[in-house]
Amino acid sequence: MYAKCGNIADSRRVFDYMPVRNVVTCNAMIGGYMRNGDTKSGSLLFEQMPMRTAVTWIEMIDGYAKLGDMVIARQFFDRVPFELRNVVTSSVMVDGYCSNGDMEAAKKVFEAMPQRNFYVWSSMISGYFKKGDVKEAKVIFDRIPRRNLVNWNSLISGYAQNGCCEEALDAFTEMQAEGFEVDEVTLTSVLSACAQSGLLDVGKEIHQMIIQKRIELNQFILNGLVDMYAKCGDLGNARLIFEGMSYKNDACWNAMISGFAIHGQCKEAIEFFGRMENLGEKPNDITFLSVLSACAHGGFVKEGLETFSKVEKYGVTASIKHYGCLIDLLGRAGRLEEAYDLIKKIPLKPNDTIWGALLGACRIHMDTNLADKVVKEVCKQNSEKGSSQESHHVLLSNIYAASDSWEKAERMRMDMSNKGFQKTPGRSAVH
Repeated sequence: MYAKCGNIADSRRVFDYMPVRNVVTCNAMIGGYMRNGDTKSGSLLFEQMPMRTAVTWIEMIDGYAKLGDMVIARQFFDRVPFELRNVVTSSVMVDGYCSNGDMEAAKKVFEAMPQRNFYVWSSMISGYFKKGDVKEAKVIFDRIPRRNLVNWNSLISGYAQNGCCEEALDAFTEMQAEGFEVDEVTLTSVLSACAQSGLLDVGKEIHQMIIQKRIELNQFILNGLVDMYAKCGDLGNARLIFEGMSYKNDACWNAMISGFAIHGQCKEAIEFFGRMENLGEKPNDITFLSVLSACAHGGFVKEGLETFSKVEKYGVTASIKHYGCLIDLLGRAGRLEEAYDLIKKIPLKPNDTIWGALLGACRIHMDTNLADKVVKEVCKQNSEKGSSQESHHVLLSNIYAASDSWEKAERMRMDMSNKGFQKTPGRSAVH
Protein backbone atom coordinates (compact mmCIF):
# COMPACT_ATOMS: atom_id res chain seq x y z
CA MET A 1 0.00 0.00 0.00
CA TYR A 2 2.72 2.49 0.95
CA ALA A 3 4.78 1.61 -2.13
CA LYS A 4 1.85 1.95 -4.55
CA CYS A 5 1.01 5.31 -2.98
CA GLY A 6 4.59 6.45 -3.65
CA ASN A 7 5.67 6.45 0.01
CA ILE A 8 8.66 4.17 -0.40
CA ALA A 9 10.31 5.19 2.92
CA ASP A 10 7.33 4.01 5.02
CA SER A 11 7.04 0.91 2.83
CA ARG A 12 10.63 -0.02 3.68
CA ARG A 13 10.10 0.81 7.35
CA VAL A 14 7.23 -1.70 7.60
CA PHE A 15 9.30 -4.23 5.61
CA ASP A 16 12.26 -3.88 8.02
CA TYR A 17 10.05 -4.30 11.13
CA MET A 18 8.56 -7.58 9.92
CA PRO A 19 9.79 -10.49 12.07
CA VAL A 20 9.39 -12.90 9.14
CA ARG A 21 9.60 -12.05 5.45
CA ASN A 22 8.65 -14.33 2.63
CA VAL A 23 9.06 -14.12 -1.16
CA VAL A 24 5.69 -12.34 -1.54
CA THR A 25 6.81 -9.57 0.82
CA CYS A 26 10.11 -9.17 -1.03
CA ASN A 27 8.34 -9.06 -4.39
CA ALA A 28 6.08 -6.27 -3.09
CA MET A 29 9.10 -4.31 -1.87
CA ILE A 30 10.97 -4.79 -5.17
CA GLY A 31 7.87 -3.73 -7.11
CA GLY A 32 7.66 -0.60 -4.96
CA TYR A 33 11.29 0.31 -5.58
CA MET A 34 11.02 -0.24 -9.35
CA ARG A 35 7.74 1.69 -9.70
CA ASN A 36 9.28 4.61 -7.83
CA GLY A 37 12.44 4.60 -9.97
CA ASP A 38 14.82 3.31 -7.29
CA THR A 39 16.40 0.59 -9.41
CA LYS A 40 19.54 0.44 -7.26
CA SER A 41 17.61 -0.58 -4.10
CA GLY A 42 15.36 -2.88 -6.12
CA SER A 43 18.33 -4.69 -7.69
CA LEU A 44 20.12 -4.96 -4.33
CA LEU A 45 17.11 -6.61 -2.69
CA PHE A 46 16.67 -8.87 -5.72
CA GLU A 47 20.25 -10.16 -5.45
CA GLN A 48 19.82 -10.75 -1.69
CA MET A 49 16.72 -12.94 -2.10
CA PRO A 50 17.41 -16.63 -1.33
CA MET A 51 14.43 -17.71 -3.41
CA ARG A 52 12.70 -16.08 -6.36
CA THR A 53 9.40 -16.69 -8.13
CA ALA A 54 8.29 -15.76 -11.65
CA VAL A 55 6.76 -12.61 -10.11
CA THR A 56 10.20 -11.53 -8.83
CA TRP A 57 11.62 -11.64 -12.34
CA ILE A 58 8.55 -9.95 -13.79
CA GLU A 59 8.86 -7.04 -11.33
CA MET A 60 12.47 -6.46 -12.42
CA ILE A 61 11.80 -6.77 -16.16
CA ASP A 62 8.70 -4.58 -16.02
CA GLY A 63 10.39 -2.03 -13.75
CA TYR A 64 13.32 -1.44 -16.09
CA ALA A 65 11.05 -1.50 -19.16
CA LYS A 66 8.78 1.20 -17.72
CA LEU A 67 11.87 3.33 -17.07
CA GLY A 68 12.88 2.86 -20.72
CA ASP A 69 16.02 0.81 -19.97
CA MET A 70 15.36 -2.09 -22.32
CA VAL A 71 18.97 -3.29 -22.31
CA ILE A 72 18.89 -4.18 -18.58
CA ALA A 73 15.27 -5.39 -18.87
CA ARG A 74 16.44 -7.82 -21.55
CA GLN A 75 19.38 -8.94 -19.41
CA PHE A 76 16.97 -9.91 -16.61
CA PHE A 77 14.66 -11.61 -19.11
CA ASP A 78 17.53 -13.71 -20.45
CA ARG A 79 18.48 -14.70 -16.87
CA VAL A 80 15.01 -16.08 -16.01
CA PRO A 81 15.44 -19.80 -15.11
CA PHE A 82 13.83 -22.17 -17.59
CA GLU A 83 11.32 -23.51 -15.02
CA LEU A 84 10.11 -19.94 -14.27
CA ARG A 85 9.72 -18.87 -17.89
CA ASN A 86 6.04 -18.61 -18.71
CA VAL A 87 3.64 -16.72 -20.91
CA VAL A 88 3.56 -13.77 -18.48
CA THR A 89 7.35 -13.21 -18.35
CA SER A 90 7.45 -13.17 -22.17
CA SER A 91 4.35 -10.94 -22.37
CA VAL A 92 5.94 -8.38 -20.04
CA MET A 93 9.09 -8.34 -22.20
CA VAL A 94 7.05 -7.91 -25.39
CA ASP A 95 5.00 -5.13 -23.80
CA GLY A 96 8.21 -3.38 -22.70
CA TYR A 97 9.56 -3.36 -26.24
CA CYS A 98 6.18 -2.21 -27.63
CA SER A 99 5.89 0.62 -25.10
CA ASN A 100 9.38 1.80 -26.01
CA GLY A 101 8.73 1.62 -29.76
CA ASP A 102 11.07 -1.27 -30.63
CA MET A 103 8.62 -3.38 -32.62
CA GLU A 104 11.34 -5.44 -34.31
CA ALA A 105 12.62 -6.73 -30.96
CA ALA A 106 9.05 -7.15 -29.70
CA LYS A 107 8.15 -9.30 -32.70
CA LYS A 108 11.16 -11.60 -32.19
CA VAL A 109 10.16 -12.37 -28.60
CA PHE A 110 6.49 -12.59 -29.60
CA GLU A 111 7.11 -15.09 -32.42
CA ALA A 112 9.30 -17.23 -30.14
CA MET A 113 6.51 -17.64 -27.56
CA PRO A 114 5.13 -21.22 -27.48
CA GLN A 115 1.78 -19.89 -26.33
CA ARG A 116 0.25 -16.41 -26.11
CA ASN A 117 -2.37 -14.73 -23.93
CA PHE A 118 -4.82 -11.99 -24.96
CA TYR A 119 -2.62 -9.40 -23.25
CA VAL A 120 0.42 -9.98 -25.50
CA TRP A 121 -1.74 -9.86 -28.66
CA SER A 122 -3.11 -6.47 -27.55
CA SER A 123 0.41 -5.22 -26.71
CA MET A 124 1.56 -6.00 -30.24
CA ILE A 125 -1.51 -4.37 -31.82
CA SER A 126 -1.15 -1.22 -29.69
CA GLY A 127 2.61 -1.13 -30.33
CA TYR A 128 2.18 -1.11 -34.12
CA PHE A 129 -0.57 1.50 -33.92
CA LYS A 130 1.65 3.67 -31.72
CA LYS A 131 4.28 3.56 -34.48
CA GLY A 132 1.62 4.42 -37.07
CA ASP A 133 1.88 1.01 -38.75
CA VAL A 134 -1.86 0.43 -39.17
CA LYS A 135 -1.44 -2.38 -41.69
CA GLU A 136 0.80 -4.52 -39.45
CA ALA A 137 -1.49 -3.92 -36.45
CA LYS A 138 -4.41 -5.36 -38.45
CA VAL A 139 -2.26 -8.32 -39.56
CA ILE A 140 -1.57 -9.17 -35.90
CA PHE A 141 -5.25 -8.75 -35.00
CA ASP A 142 -6.31 -11.11 -37.80
CA ARG A 143 -3.93 -13.77 -36.45
CA ILE A 144 -5.58 -13.93 -33.01
CA PRO A 145 -7.11 -17.41 -32.74
CA ARG A 146 -9.74 -16.37 -30.21
CA ARG A 147 -10.42 -12.68 -29.62
CA ASN A 148 -11.78 -10.98 -26.54
CA LEU A 149 -13.05 -7.46 -25.82
CA VAL A 150 -9.57 -6.15 -24.95
CA ASN A 151 -8.29 -7.17 -28.40
CA TRP A 152 -11.20 -5.45 -30.13
CA ASN A 153 -10.70 -2.30 -28.05
CA SER A 154 -7.00 -2.23 -28.99
CA LEU A 155 -7.97 -2.36 -32.67
CA ILE A 156 -10.74 0.26 -32.49
CA SER A 157 -8.79 2.71 -30.31
CA GLY A 158 -5.71 2.25 -32.52
CA TYR A 159 -7.70 3.09 -35.63
CA ALA A 160 -9.20 6.16 -33.94
CA GLN A 161 -5.80 7.39 -32.70
CA ASN A 162 -4.39 7.10 -36.23
CA GLY A 163 -7.31 8.96 -37.82
CA CYS A 164 -8.69 5.82 -39.52
CA CYS A 165 -12.23 6.70 -38.47
CA GLU A 166 -14.10 4.65 -41.06
CA GLU A 167 -12.07 1.55 -40.15
CA ALA A 168 -12.75 2.18 -36.45
CA LEU A 169 -16.50 2.34 -37.03
CA ASP A 170 -16.43 -0.76 -39.27
CA ALA A 171 -14.54 -2.68 -36.56
CA PHE A 172 -17.08 -1.47 -34.00
CA THR A 173 -19.92 -2.88 -36.12
CA GLU A 174 -18.08 -6.16 -36.72
CA MET A 175 -17.31 -6.53 -33.01
CA GLN A 176 -20.99 -6.26 -32.11
CA ALA A 177 -21.92 -8.67 -34.91
CA GLU A 178 -19.63 -11.22 -33.27
CA GLY A 179 -21.59 -10.87 -30.03
CA PHE A 180 -19.25 -8.71 -27.95
CA GLU A 181 -20.74 -6.21 -25.53
CA VAL A 182 -19.27 -2.74 -25.69
CA ASP A 183 -17.69 -1.04 -22.67
CA GLU A 184 -16.48 2.47 -21.77
CA VAL A 185 -13.18 2.01 -23.63
CA THR A 186 -14.94 0.95 -26.83
CA LEU A 187 -17.40 3.83 -26.73
CA THR A 188 -14.76 6.46 -25.94
CA SER A 189 -12.78 5.35 -29.01
CA VAL A 190 -15.85 5.31 -31.26
CA LEU A 191 -16.90 8.78 -30.06
CA SER A 192 -13.40 9.99 -30.94
CA ALA A 193 -13.78 8.55 -34.45
CA CYS A 194 -17.14 10.33 -34.84
CA ALA A 195 -15.63 13.60 -33.58
CA GLN A 196 -12.71 13.43 -36.01
CA SER A 197 -14.87 12.64 -39.01
CA GLY A 198 -17.76 14.98 -38.11
CA LEU A 199 -20.34 12.16 -38.07
CA LEU A 200 -22.90 13.77 -35.79
CA ASP A 201 -25.70 11.29 -36.62
CA VAL A 202 -23.52 8.29 -35.75
CA GLY A 203 -22.34 10.09 -32.61
CA LYS A 204 -25.95 10.61 -31.54
CA GLU A 205 -26.65 6.90 -32.08
CA ILE A 206 -23.70 6.07 -29.80
CA HIS A 207 -25.10 8.48 -27.21
CA GLN A 208 -28.46 6.68 -27.37
CA MET A 209 -26.70 3.34 -26.99
CA ILE A 210 -24.96 4.60 -23.84
CA ILE A 211 -28.34 5.61 -22.37
CA GLN A 212 -30.14 2.39 -23.40
CA LYS A 213 -27.41 0.08 -22.08
CA ARG A 214 -27.15 2.19 -18.91
CA ILE A 215 -23.40 2.45 -19.28
CA GLU A 216 -21.80 4.43 -16.50
CA LEU A 217 -21.20 8.05 -17.50
CA ASN A 218 -17.63 8.23 -16.23
CA GLN A 219 -15.15 11.02 -16.99
CA PHE A 220 -13.95 9.40 -20.23
CA ILE A 221 -17.44 8.89 -21.66
CA LEU A 222 -18.57 12.41 -20.73
CA ASN A 223 -15.41 13.97 -22.18
CA GLY A 224 -15.92 11.91 -25.34
CA LEU A 225 -19.52 13.11 -25.70
CA VAL A 226 -18.58 16.76 -25.16
CA ASP A 227 -15.72 16.45 -27.66
CA MET A 228 -17.91 14.69 -30.25
CA TYR A 229 -20.76 17.20 -30.07
CA ALA A 230 -18.36 20.16 -30.01
CA LYS A 231 -16.27 18.99 -32.98
CA CYS A 232 -19.41 18.09 -34.96
CA GLY A 233 -20.80 21.61 -34.42
CA ASP A 234 -23.66 20.73 -32.07
CA LEU A 235 -22.45 23.17 -29.43
CA GLY A 236 -25.86 23.24 -27.71
CA ASN A 237 -25.69 19.56 -26.76
CA ALA A 238 -21.98 19.82 -26.00
CA ARG A 239 -22.66 22.65 -23.56
CA LEU A 240 -25.64 20.84 -22.02
CA ILE A 241 -23.49 17.80 -21.15
CA PHE A 242 -20.59 20.01 -20.06
CA GLU A 243 -22.70 22.06 -17.64
CA GLY A 244 -24.14 18.90 -16.13
CA MET A 245 -20.73 17.42 -15.27
CA SER A 246 -19.90 17.42 -11.57
CA TYR A 247 -16.17 17.41 -12.29
CA LYS A 248 -14.57 19.06 -15.30
CA ASN A 249 -10.94 18.35 -16.17
CA ASP A 250 -8.79 20.20 -18.70
CA ALA A 251 -9.80 17.77 -21.48
CA CYS A 252 -13.48 18.76 -21.42
CA TRP A 253 -12.65 22.47 -21.06
CA ASN A 254 -10.39 22.15 -24.09
CA ALA A 255 -13.10 20.33 -26.03
CA MET A 256 -15.55 23.18 -25.44
CA ILE A 257 -13.05 25.96 -26.13
CA SER A 258 -11.72 24.34 -29.32
CA GLY A 259 -15.31 23.56 -30.41
CA PHE A 260 -16.25 27.23 -30.10
CA ALA A 261 -13.05 28.27 -31.90
CA ILE A 262 -13.49 25.80 -34.80
CA HIS A 263 -17.10 26.81 -35.41
CA GLY A 264 -16.56 30.57 -35.34
CA GLN A 265 -17.93 31.30 -31.87
CA CYS A 266 -14.70 33.07 -30.90
CA LYS A 267 -16.17 35.29 -28.21
CA GLU A 268 -17.60 32.26 -26.39
CA ALA A 269 -14.19 30.50 -26.58
CA ILE A 270 -12.54 33.49 -24.88
CA GLU A 271 -15.31 33.66 -22.25
CA PHE A 272 -14.91 29.95 -21.45
CA PHE A 273 -11.18 30.44 -21.03
CA GLY A 274 -11.89 33.19 -18.49
CA ARG A 275 -14.34 30.90 -16.71
CA MET A 276 -11.75 28.15 -16.61
CA GLU A 277 -9.23 30.49 -15.00
CA ASN A 278 -11.72 31.82 -12.46
CA LEU A 279 -12.53 28.27 -11.33
CA GLY A 280 -8.85 27.54 -10.77
CA GLU A 281 -8.56 24.97 -13.57
CA LYS A 282 -5.06 25.03 -15.03
CA PRO A 283 -4.96 25.52 -18.82
CA ASN A 284 -2.44 23.51 -20.83
CA ASP A 285 -0.75 23.95 -24.22
CA ILE A 286 -3.87 22.76 -26.11
CA THR A 287 -6.05 25.29 -24.24
CA PHE A 288 -3.76 28.16 -25.22
CA LEU A 289 -3.61 26.98 -28.83
CA SER A 290 -7.42 26.91 -29.07
CA VAL A 291 -7.88 30.33 -27.44
CA LEU A 292 -5.17 31.96 -29.57
CA SER A 293 -6.73 30.45 -32.69
CA ALA A 294 -10.14 31.83 -31.67
CA CYS A 295 -8.62 35.28 -31.08
CA ALA A 296 -6.93 35.21 -34.49
CA HIS A 297 -10.10 34.22 -36.37
CA GLY A 298 -12.30 36.60 -34.40
CA GLY A 299 -9.93 39.56 -34.62
CA PHE A 300 -9.55 39.84 -30.83
CA VAL A 301 -6.00 41.22 -30.82
CA LYS A 302 -5.98 42.59 -27.28
CA GLU A 303 -7.42 39.38 -25.83
CA GLY A 304 -4.97 37.28 -27.86
CA LEU A 305 -1.94 39.19 -26.63
CA GLU A 306 -3.22 38.99 -23.04
CA THR A 307 -3.75 35.24 -23.41
CA PHE A 308 -0.25 34.69 -24.79
CA SER A 309 1.23 36.69 -21.90
CA LYS A 310 -0.21 34.08 -19.48
CA VAL A 311 1.55 31.09 -21.05
CA GLU A 312 4.57 31.20 -18.72
CA LYS A 313 2.37 31.90 -15.69
CA TYR A 314 0.79 28.45 -16.07
CA GLY A 315 4.11 26.69 -16.70
CA VAL A 316 3.40 26.06 -20.39
CA THR A 317 6.26 26.26 -22.87
CA ALA A 318 5.17 28.13 -26.00
CA SER A 319 5.65 25.98 -29.10
CA ILE A 320 6.07 27.04 -32.70
CA LYS A 321 2.29 26.52 -33.09
CA HIS A 322 1.53 29.06 -30.36
CA TYR A 323 3.83 31.59 -32.00
CA GLY A 324 2.19 30.78 -35.35
CA CYS A 325 -1.23 31.68 -33.92
CA LEU A 326 0.18 34.94 -32.57
CA ILE A 327 1.74 35.84 -35.96
CA ASP A 328 -1.58 35.00 -37.64
CA LEU A 329 -3.41 37.20 -35.11
CA LEU A 330 -1.15 40.21 -35.72
CA GLY A 331 -1.08 39.61 -39.46
CA ARG A 332 -4.86 39.52 -39.83
CA ALA A 333 -5.07 42.75 -37.81
CA GLY A 334 -2.63 44.47 -40.19
CA ARG A 335 0.13 44.77 -37.60
CA LEU A 336 2.64 43.33 -40.04
CA GLU A 337 5.85 44.96 -38.82
CA GLU A 338 4.99 43.89 -35.28
CA ALA A 339 4.47 40.32 -36.51
CA TYR A 340 7.78 40.42 -38.41
CA ASP A 341 9.66 41.74 -35.37
CA LEU A 342 8.13 38.97 -33.24
CA ILE A 343 9.33 36.30 -35.68
CA LYS A 344 12.85 37.70 -35.46
CA LYS A 345 12.73 37.56 -31.64
CA ILE A 346 11.14 34.16 -30.96
CA PRO A 347 13.52 31.59 -29.40
CA LEU A 348 12.45 28.88 -31.88
CA LYS A 349 13.42 28.62 -35.54
CA PRO A 350 10.47 29.90 -37.63
CA ASN A 351 8.98 27.21 -39.86
CA ASP A 352 7.21 27.41 -43.22
CA THR A 353 3.80 27.85 -41.61
CA ILE A 354 4.88 30.95 -39.70
CA TRP A 355 6.49 32.60 -42.71
CA GLY A 356 3.53 31.54 -44.86
CA ALA A 357 1.07 33.13 -42.40
CA LEU A 358 2.96 36.43 -42.57
CA LEU A 359 3.20 36.28 -46.37
CA GLY A 360 -0.55 35.64 -46.54
CA ALA A 361 -1.14 38.68 -44.34
CA CYS A 362 1.15 40.71 -46.62
CA ARG A 363 -1.05 39.71 -49.54
CA ILE A 364 -4.27 40.71 -47.74
CA HIS A 365 -2.82 44.08 -46.76
CA MET A 366 -0.88 44.62 -50.04
CA ASP A 367 2.47 45.07 -48.31
CA THR A 368 4.97 44.10 -51.03
CA ASN A 369 7.96 45.64 -49.25
CA LEU A 370 7.60 43.43 -46.18
CA ALA A 371 6.82 40.45 -48.45
CA ASP A 372 10.21 41.01 -50.12
CA LYS A 373 11.94 40.94 -46.72
CA VAL A 374 10.10 37.77 -45.73
CA VAL A 375 11.08 35.91 -48.90
CA LYS A 376 14.73 36.92 -48.38
CA GLU A 377 14.55 35.48 -44.86
CA VAL A 378 13.02 32.24 -46.17
CA CYS A 379 15.68 31.90 -48.87
CA LYS A 380 18.43 32.58 -46.33
CA GLN A 381 16.96 29.99 -43.94
CA ASN A 382 16.61 27.31 -46.55
CA SER A 383 18.95 27.61 -49.50
CA GLU A 384 17.91 24.28 -51.01
CA LYS A 385 15.04 24.15 -53.47
CA GLY A 386 11.92 22.71 -51.90
CA SER A 387 8.16 22.87 -51.92
CA SER A 388 8.11 25.50 -49.15
CA GLN A 389 10.19 27.95 -51.20
CA GLU A 390 8.07 27.18 -54.24
CA SER A 391 4.82 27.97 -52.44
CA HIS A 392 6.29 31.17 -51.00
CA HIS A 393 7.46 32.28 -54.45
CA VAL A 394 3.98 31.62 -55.86
CA LEU A 395 2.39 33.54 -52.98
CA LEU A 396 4.78 36.46 -53.40
CA SER A 397 4.04 36.55 -57.14
CA ASN A 398 0.32 36.69 -56.34
CA ILE A 399 0.91 39.53 -53.85
CA TYR A 400 2.67 41.57 -56.52
CA ALA A 401 -0.07 40.84 -59.06
CA ALA A 402 -2.85 41.72 -56.61
CA SER A 403 -1.18 45.03 -55.80
CA ASP A 404 -0.72 45.86 -59.52
CA SER A 405 3.07 45.36 -59.37
CA TRP A 406 2.92 43.41 -62.62
CA GLU A 407 6.59 43.81 -63.47
CA LYS A 408 7.67 42.35 -60.11
CA ALA A 409 5.11 39.57 -60.48
CA GLU A 410 6.45 38.62 -63.90
CA ARG A 411 10.05 38.80 -62.62
CA MET A 412 9.14 36.48 -59.74
CA ARG A 413 7.52 33.96 -62.11
CA MET A 414 10.61 34.08 -64.34
CA ASP A 415 12.77 33.45 -61.27
CA MET A 416 10.59 30.48 -60.35
CA SER A 417 10.88 29.10 -63.87
CA ASN A 418 14.66 29.46 -63.85
CA LYS A 419 14.84 27.58 -60.54
CA GLY A 420 12.69 24.77 -61.89
CA PHE A 421 9.62 25.46 -59.74
CA GLN A 422 6.26 24.34 -61.06
CA LYS A 423 3.17 26.32 -60.21
CA THR A 424 0.55 24.07 -58.70
CA PRO A 425 -2.59 24.07 -60.90
CA GLY A 426 -5.41 26.05 -59.35
CA ARG A 427 -8.55 24.38 -58.06
CA SER A 428 -11.89 25.85 -57.20
CA ALA A 429 -14.61 24.47 -54.99
CA VAL A 430 -18.29 25.33 -55.00
CA HIS A 431 -19.92 25.13 -51.55
